[in-house]
Amino acid sequence: MEHLERCEWFLRGTLVRAAMRRYLPWALVTSMLAGSLLKELSPLPESYLSNKRNILNVYFVKVAWAWTFCLLLPFIALTNYHLTGKASLVLRRLSTLLVGTAIWYICTALFSNIEHYTGNCYRSPALEGVREECQSKQHCHREGGFWHGFDISGHSFLLTFCALMIVEEMAVLHEVKTDRGHCLHTAITTLVVALGFLTFIWVWMFLCTAIYFHDVSQKVFGTLFGLLGWYGTYRFWYQKSFSPGLPPQSSLNVKQDSYKK
Repeated sequence: MEHLERCEWFLRGTLVRAAMRRYLPWALVTSMLAGSLLKELSPLPESYLSNKRNILNVYFVKVAWAWTFCLLLPFIALTNYHLTGKASLVLRRLSTLLVGTAIWYICTALFSNIEHYTGNCYRSPALEGVREECQSKQHCHREGGFWHGFDISGHSFLLTFCALMIVEEMAVLHEVKTDRGHCLHTAITTLVVALGFLTFIWVWMFLCTAIYFHDVSQKVFGTLFGLLGWYGTYRFWYQKSFSPGLPPQSSLNVKQDSYKK
């Protein structure tokens, strides 16, 4: 437990700071552009992380929203109820996960449709010989073809959105104080460590995506959609009264009328 608390203390000192929420979006944009520039001008040699079957990509990034959802759900429930004591407000705040799910679903469906309507099926990876009989990506792959369309980076979108959402929700820790011997302390500490490491994985794999995969324009659009999803919710809609609301943290210069008695 002592090692867990040390990790939690370190993560509180990094991810919970207001500067992290302020500068992480810019850091993601900068790393995406820098990684893309490196990929175009001086590609790095193949490595384990450039293989799409690496363990982080298969077991974490491919199901990034599921990891984020499953860890944020108990974290939001425990911390918000501990601070407000109102089940109705906790349920309201948990609706942010439903909003996030809707954003994830709509954006991934949009990306898939864009790739479909801008793509063609080719006979080889060199994009030679269009196979007119294959009108969809799934049909193309079944016939042994190679589909090529404008493939907006789903990784860039989702990793951006998930990392920023976690950091926003962890801001509540400025207000959370628990007794060390209480089971609530253990639960929240464990969740903070898990969410912290998850955030580091998302940021690291975001950088790997920038360095190894997709064209620049595809990553720019993916990152832009992730930023819009975050900004449209936490920086705009959630600051309105008719919304799921922001984490109950009095030190933030945002409206917290929904948490006033």
